[in-house]
Amino acid sequence: MNKVVSTATEAIADIQDGARVAISGFGLAHRFPNTLIFALRDKGVRDLTIVCNSLGANGEKGQLLVENDQVKKIITSFSIRAGMQTEAEKRIAAGTLDVELVAQGTLVERCRAGGAGIPAFYTPTGVDTALAEGKDIRYFDGKPYLMEEAIHVDFAFLSGYKADRAGNVQFRGGSGNFNVSFAKAARVAIVEVEEIVEVGELAPEHINLPGIFVSRVVKIADPIDVRSLSRTEKRPADSARNYNGKPALTRAGIAKNAAKIVRNDSYVNLGVGLPTLVSNYLDGRGVWLHAENGVLGYGGIVTGDAIDPDVFNAGSQFVEAIPGTSFFESVTSFEMARGGHIDTVILGAYEVDREGNVANWSTTDTRRGGIGGAMDLISGDVELIIVMEHSDSKGNTKLPKQCKYPLTGRQCVDWLVTDLAVLHWVNGRFVLEAVAPGFTPEEVRALGQIEFDVAPDCKVMD
Repeated sequence: MNKVVSTATEAIADIQDGARVAISGFGLAHRFPNTLIFALRDKGVRDLTIVCNSLGANGEKGQLLVENDQVKKIITSFSIRAGMQTEAEKRIAAGTLDVELVAQGTLVERCRAGGAGIPAFYTPTGVDTALAEGKDIRYFDGKPYLMEEAIHVDFAFLSGYKADRAGNVQFRGGSGNFNVSFAKAARVAIVEVEEIVEVGELAPEHINLPGIFVSRVVKIADPIDVRSLSRTEKRPADSARNYNGKPALTRAGIAKNAAKIVRNDSYVNLGVGLPTLVSNYLDGRGVWLHAENGVLGYGGIVTGDAIDPDVFNAGSQFVEAIPGTSFFESVTSFEMARGGHIDTVILGAYEVDREGNVANWSTTDTRRGGIGGAMDLISGDVELIIVMEHSDSKGNTKLPKQCKYPLTGRQCVDWLVTDLAVLHWVNGRFVLEAVAPGFTPEEVRALGQIEFDVAPDCKVMD
């Protein structure tokens, strides 16, 4: 059995107009199957439905297919990336590109179900949000769950490290993520790899995707440029806002105070952006960091020669694989979340309101946004810590009476750490546990719209 084809053009030759194509890749650039994407662009087929975590940045990855007028619909977790307007976003806003937003863990589970012959399943992810609209809701053990239907695609584009001629595939580090579930959902799965070896050269324990799920193998023609993968935070850790003419805590200060809440010897997921700074204050406490792209127990952020392009966190920052680090694909990653195996999740947010609701994926409407893995991460039995500034860049409070943006979760916030305050949700109400140096509880109250009690031993934040 030989599944190797000589070129990407040959590998995608039977893709026709109207096909459903799943395209792997994480974040904006990690392990996208560029060789296959370029071949599909050059083939010029139209009216495609693309299933993906995201389409990548302008002028590259899946965005190329949109820019080339080849895509009629996307099924994705990210239609918007903060601070970046893409051609896909413009077309969605104009109503010329259909979009179905899906929580990241639900996306891979729907694909896994499609490959497993399971037509639908029930999940706690998305309950009490806009994603629940029009879907069947049933109660199990007194809790509500949404019915989600399986996803089937005609073709899946995958990117791996090595494959043999029988189609067995090895992934490296955290790059397994969407590849496995997308392959299972596909009638024809095509993988591009760095190296093709003979059958038997891959140790059985190194085969992450058995060849039974793979139809074609092609060698990568466009090697990874690590420089294209690097991401830096737009706002430095030492930046701070001013309130009433006084400086609040820096972003690093917010992270330091959030870290104090984290329990020793626990499993913690850090969201994108500000939450990643929390890792700077957890050394020596036995905390195991989880990232939904498929890594557990990773170390600090690395640069330069220490970078491994396949070892990165959910914010696409390169991190160190330390003793005890493990890698897995995204279905397993979200099993850890929904199954209640993660102790604490730390997320950023656009808004938190007085009922403990949180909104962190869209500032427009329910057609556009970046849901990512947040809804899945908070659907299990988890302690949720929100970190954010008290007000946005225009001076508007991020603590309204009621969230105006689409909700990520309802009554789910346990702790809220801002640049002015530490607020703890206790018995259906926020309690002010600490306040930023130079500010009073009355100022904190006046700069937001949520109601809270003041703890008798209210402290000053570090």
